[in-house]
Amino acid sequence: MKANILLSVLLLSALSIILTACSRNPDENLPVEPVPINLTPSQVTLVESGNNFSFDIFRRIAESENESGNLIISPLSISYALSMTLNGAAGATRDSILKALRVNGITPDEINNSYKILTDALLSVDKRVLISISNSVWTENDFQVKKAFIDILTGFYNAESKQFDIEDPKASEMINQWIEDNTNGLIKDMIDKIDPATAMLLINAIYFKGKWKSQFDPDETVTESFYKPGNIAVEVPMMKQKAKFKVYDGTDFVLAEFPYGQGNFVMDIILPDTQYGTGDILPSITATAFSGWIAQMHETEVELSLPRFKYDYKKKLKDVLSGMGMGNAFRDGADFTNISESFPLAIKDVTHQAFIETNEEGTEAAAATVVEIVVTSMPLTFVFKADHPFLYLIRETSTNSIIFMGKVADPLAE
Repeated sequence: MKANILLSVLLLSALSIILTACSRNPDENLPVEPVPINLTPSQVTLVESGNNFSFDIFRRIAESENESGNLIISPLSISYALSMTLNGAAGATRDSILKALRVNGITPDEINNSYKILTDALLSVDKRVLISISNSVWTENDFQVKKAFIDILTGFYNAESKQFDIEDPKASEMINQWIEDNTNGLIKDMIDKIDPATAMLLINAIYFKGKWKSQFDPDETVTESFYKPGNIAVEVPMMKQKAKFKVYDGTDFVLAEFPYGQGNFVMDIILPDTQYGTGDILPSITATAFSGWIAQMHETEVELSLPRFKYDYKKKLKDVLSGMGMGNAFRDGADFTNISESFPLAIKDVTHQAFIETNEEGTEAAAATVVEIVVTSMPLTFVFKADHPFLYLIRETSTNSIIFMGKVADPLAE
């Protein structure tokens, strides 16, 4: 009996050791430093263009908002949605979208291929970080769209092709559910209602969850003052830790880098020297400047204080993107003939919504971008209802020789 009990204990202990080893091994076999992603020249150009777009659109949005308000966008999500839209545009409209995206010297085909490869790399580079990038194209039931356009979106952007009925009051609910499902429930009720003229919706959704490489101890979090614009002090939970991080001490600001997982994904924080907001430093933050700053970073011991924060943000981007050069895509006369030649189309608006929560464990963030494409003017249907007396003639068209003429006053008379 004692032997059986001893055997059982040994088996349970062995099983426990095996299970513990199995649970550790996957993480132990993962890299502990950033893994380089090798890019082609076209992909390098696309990333550089994307960074120019990121800083430009962020600065324009920030300047349009109240200095005291929070702000978060995903430039990558906006770029995905506009790049999908680009494939439906032609002529000057396509050129204007390329201009807004700050893309120079890359063809739409190269953009499509680069995004496909870049997406695969971003999704797989760090197994400790959870990231998803989802796309969809929603077509109204009665709208005839070119197959070639849908094929590009499904082939290069892995976009789900779906349909909706403009008369269905639950259509927006169905689309909102897709967005919610693909942002882990963080982006809800994004679409209020669908315009009756809407023919198509192009949607991107991004979800990110990363744990700090160097996590904060919740027991070290204390309540401290945070100074809002106007030097107004509020009490906030301030996370604390002392560790080595990369920093750059610039003119009137400090830039610090805080990695997630193995370090492929990081949070960069630009902290102005003054407590009076970010408005003064905003104009100097460009892709070129930022690239120079991070190249000069050095690792040092940092006594870090970072507030927990959690908020969401929503913005209509029509005015911002028009100011960036793609105004004609929103107006009558826009050329989206690569989507359909049956109806004149234009972008009604580009809606962006994002969410972020940062705490002791890490960061969870999500964003979605919706490009709403509408029919600008329906083809006129001329109503000809012969429900009263009329005249008629029969002629030969090459000579205009009239063969018969008549009048119908009573169709039932014989």
